[in-house]
Amino acid sequence: MISGYAVAQVRAAEDRVRAGLPDGELMQRAARGLAHVVARRAAERGARRLVVLAGPGDNGGDALWAASVLAREGLGDDGVGGAGLTVVGVAERLHAEGLAAVRAAGIEVHLVAPGADRLPPAVAGALRGAHLVVDGLLGIGGRPGLRGAMAAVVDAVPQTAYLVAVDLPSGADPAGEEPLGQAVRADETVTFGMAKPVHLLPATGPAVGRLTVVDIGVRTDVAPLVERLEHADVPRLWPVPEPQDHKYSRGVLGVVAGSEAYPGAAVLTTTAAVESGAGMVRYLGPGRPTGLVLAACPEVVPGEGRVQALAVGPGIDPDGDDQQVDRVRAALGEDVPLVVDAGAVQLLAAWLDAGHRRPAPTLFTPHAGELAGLLSVLEDSEVTREQIEAAPLAHARRAAARTGCTVLLKGATTLVVDPDPDVPVRAQADAPAWLATAGAGDVLSGLAGVLLAAGLEPRDAGSLAALVHGVAADRANPGGPLRALAVARSIPSTVAALLAR
Repeated sequence: MISGYAVAQVRAAEDRVRAGLPDGELMQRAARGLAHVVARRAAERGARRLVVLAGPGDNGGDALWAASVLAREGLGDDGVGGAGLTVVGVAERLHAEGLAAVRAAGIEVHLVAPGADRLPPAVAGALRGAHLVVDGLLGIGGRPGLRGAMAAVVDAVPQTAYLVAVDLPSGADPAGEEPLGQAVRADETVTFGMAKPVHLLPATGPAVGRLTVVDIGVRTDVAPLVERLEHADVPRLWPVPEPQDHKYSRGVLGVVAGSEAYPGAAVLTTTAAVESGAGMVRYLGPGRPTGLVLAACPEVVPGEGRVQALAVGPGIDPDGDDQQVDRVRAALGEDVPLVVDAGAVQLLAAWLDAGHRRPAPTLFTPHAGELAGLLSVLEDSEVTREQIEAAPLAHARRAAARTGCTVLLKGATTLVVDPDPDVPVRAQADAPAWLATAGAGDVLSGLAGVLLAAGLEPRDAGSLAALVHGVAADRANPGGPLRALAVARSIPSTVAALLAR
């Protein structure tokens, strides 16, 4: 699992370690780790012209010392010798020791005043010919957004260059909450000791690229703000049956999904549940969807019966006056774990607004528009999709606090937020962009429902389902278009591959 810690927590942990080390040792560890990664990437890409961008403070110091290591030692066994190294400093004053080390190593240095309105020709030329660029402009103490010469040098980095950010992409909010403005979009970010919220949260995560954490001996025993499940976490969490298990002990999931108008949602939700390894799936719905469900999955049992969890809402019109809406409303009051999706989100909002509370663990899985609708009802003021998309974490936290339920906010980075504010947020970014397709949410509902029925807490069920859903999508057709049913069909082999780790 990747854990992301607040800037204050990181600084405190670094200060504790630094107090027991010789002066400058912690920076040397970071610089050598960074140099090793840069050397490896240069070797992989055949990069022979490297430009290191350095700003003020310790982040620039890390970059400068790393440049001196590369110049003194070459690119070593991991890379190609003789790489052309250039340093571009953008600051009134660079890290003194780092700058001295760069000059002692014979590296060409160009200094640009932060307020310069154009780049010197030598700097523009160096960037234009760069194969790999190291971004050491701003660190965790920087403000969001790039200005002046910093923005200009970043704009001058060619699209073909591999861009490695030091600690975080310069210009991104270290807290990971402000939307990206003028900022570096890195191919890879090398951070030290531990990840930070900027690396994991949806507002800034797209700028991070590949995340590499270099161990410099910094540890903390405080709880992180953000977590991300990795593939290696799946065997610990996935409900693998024991020899003595049977279909009832493994978990029975009830599905209330689909309607005469939207029968496909019932097929997708139940198919995903069956493919995810439910002990049994019961389906409750009208005649046409029932027939389609049984044709697709004859294992499904139609009709009422005892369940360990329910998945409700896909393909249901919340404004309709039919038995499916009545079933969802009844389920909201039952003491059984629920996955609440799609049309049921609006029904949940009205039910909570009437003063009810859910009596059992609940995971509701809105997209931005559905979350906006729920908050508009509960707060009696208009909340828009655009507001949710601009500040997804803040709105998901509000929704979790107001509902007492766990929120899974779908998106390129899926957030899973517990109603307890002291519990770390989970942020999963496992899916290809091709997964933004009709029916994908129905598949996620069936998958998450199986995990709830097996006894997982909503936070684990939601984040594990998001991970497997994303990986299954990638395996269904790597690098190309997807249909939701293919994602559901990919779940069994995906789980098997993840468990085999």
